[in-house]
Amino acid sequence: MEVLYGLHPVEEAIRAGVRQIDHISVAREREARRDPRFEAVLELCRQAGIRVSAEPRDQLTRHVKTDTHQGIVAFLRERKFLALEDLLDAPPRSGDAPFFLALDGVEDPHNLGALLRSAEGAGIDGVVVPERRSAPLTGVVAKTSAGASEHARIARVANITRALETMKKRNIWIVGLDERGTPDYMDFDFNQSCCLVLGSEGSGLHELVKRTCDHLLRIPMAGSVSSLNVSVAGAVVMYEAMRQRRGGAPVAAPAPKPAKPRKGLGS
Repeated sequence: MEVLYGLHPVEEAIRAGVRQIDHISVAREREARRDPRFEAVLELCRQAGIRVSAEPRDQLTRHVKTDTHQGIVAFLRERKFLALEDLLDAPPRSGDAPFFLALDGVEDPHNLGALLRSAEGAGIDGVVVPERRSAPLTGVVAKTSAGASEHARIARVANITRALETMKKRNIWIVGLDERGTPDYMDFDFNQSCCLVLGSEGSGLHELVKRTCDHLLRIPMAGSVSSLNVSVAGAVVMYEAMRQRRGGAPVAAPAPKPAKPRKGLGS
């Protein structure tokens, strides 16, 4: 049985209604304090008919192997992932062109949680993750995502490359992010059906995945580092896509200014 902890993630799991919650344990010490936010979550439990039990705070820490649980832990039934076709057949959340996110080997749960939070905030239509070489959707992911992982529509696939090929057959552009890519992400038109593909924290996109992409975009870097953390890079591009889809045009590079005629001596 999986565990989810923290006030906000547990509250979002109850509100989303996606995961089947077996029961919720609360810390006796926290329960006695009558915190308003805590009481609001307990009221949601009562409305949803979720069984709530009280345990010592130390026992909750042993359940989740961290003391950052805020005095509440939800015990969940195993998550049922969507099939890729479920994502592709669903109507887009806005407009006519769907926008997906595919993760090629993101194995750090904090990065995965941050990406799911950004994806949900940017209105992504669905997230595709591989069965292998991917962080599992644990309580750490849910806590980092501030509960967004409970709302995200996630399909788990056996082979990420085959999944991308299937999407291409549905007239979805496959757009990878690579520090050696071209053009810059701001120059790409996201007002079309597309899937943003992000690679692993260390090595980026796998070569076969990279060759499957229709476009490879880059984020220009002005400082001394060559790239951003994958969760930050993903957020940057997803929000640029959202900006364009709300009516903003791709940011074209400014035309060079004509050189002023130089005056020589005696002019």
